[in-house]
Amino acid sequence: MRRRDPVTISIEKLSHEGRGIGHINGKTVFVYGALPGEEVRAKILRKHPRYDEAEVVEVINPSGERIEPRCEYFGTCGGCNLQHVDEGFQLRYKQEVLLELLENQADIVPSRVAQPIRGPQWGYRRKARLGVKSVPKKGGVLVGFRERGKSFITDCAKCDTLDPRVGDRLPELRALISDLSIPAEVPQIEVALGDGRGALIIRHLKPLTEQDRSKLRQFATDIRLDMYTQSGGLDSVVSIDADEEILEYHVDGLSIGFAPTEFTQVNAQINVQLVERALAYLDLRDKDHVGDLFCGVGNFTLPIARRSEFATGFEGEATLVDRGVSNAQRNSQDNIRFVCTDLSEPESVANLDLKTTTKLLLDPPRTGASTVVNSPVLRAIERIVYVSCNPTTFARDASILVRNQSFRLMETGIVDMFPQTAHVESISLFERR
Repeated sequence: MRRRDPVTISIEKLSHEGRGIGHINGKTVFVYGALPGEEVRAKILRKHPRYDEAEVVEVINPSGERIEPRCEYFGTCGGCNLQHVDEGFQLRYKQEVLLELLENQADIVPSRVAQPIRGPQWGYRRKARLGVKSVPKKGGVLVGFRERGKSFITDCAKCDTLDPRVGDRLPELRALISDLSIPAEVPQIEVALGDGRGALIIRHLKPLTEQDRSKLRQFATDIRLDMYTQSGGLDSVVSIDADEEILEYHVDGLSIGFAPTEFTQVNAQINVQLVERALAYLDLRDKDHVGDLFCGVGNFTLPIARRSEFATGFEGEATLVDRGVSNAQRNSQDNIRFVCTDLSEPESVANLDLKTTTKLLLDPPRTGASTVVNSPVLRAIERIVYVSCNPTTFARDASILVRNQSFRLMETGIVDMFPQTAHVESISLFERR
């Protein structure tokens, strides 16, 4: 058999990245596009000492769970990898990943498993980074997500997971960039959408002409989105117009303002439910003092402050701290304090002012919160709500909280922030034993 000849593989289960797992002569093979219980013909893409990577070229015996993907670009575009199964399968799979990692890596079985937080399956994505590439052989400029496992931009006319304000306008964006004086020097468009206004950030490697700026300005008017340009780092992001409008979204009856470059949750409807569950888990009382670590623009801090005596948000990025302060003022909340501190540094964490704090919310980046959960500063904390965007680092941190900090994992459940993908987010409640 030549290396590139398709091979027949029986698929046993799905990996944590959503690929089918099978074996050939005892060697593990990860197969993109395959489902448990299927027999497939697959092409080997890459060989490694301990495993191989492959993709399906033919499904011989399809799973009863398999459905027709909605998007014609599925399999080529790297934006989604689970469109070939329905929502129920996706939710069960993500829950299994979370519970399996907790049991296998942390030896933890939660007291309760919560119902998944779920929402719209399509048109949900409000933040994204779209690649741009001038490809004359394909008719000019391409705008979209990168192809799966490649650096090429997917040649697509629509994205159904993006908010339709942008997802339905990819051909217009292609035409806009093609019409600029430097189409080959625009590598990226960043998307940031609020409840009302939204923004596009055009990254450019060479200066724009005044005519280019006029075209961007007119396009922004036509599609009712704000337009920004970026010539270098984040400090070079500027509005195409003199007046910069802050974007906003609403949660818990509050208006949360943010700049296009600042972190907010991708899925607005899921975020509303996520905040509701976090508040329920915290079980807030009038006299509670609550800490919100990795607080960002105040997404959880402001709702927490509405139900407690005092809330403190801790965040490592100074611009986000400033935004949190302005959001508190925006909503006339004076029982909030925002502190800029590096939560990855043991010394900074040791100096956190948590003397009167008994409840914490953690919403760390993908790297997790190992410095925080390892710190003695938690000794007075009675209840922790942990919002995770990475089940692997969450399992690691959960193990530390349970074994070293005397907490119990009372309840955990998945948050379907990114439908049609294998991305697993979760929210969990820990109580001190």
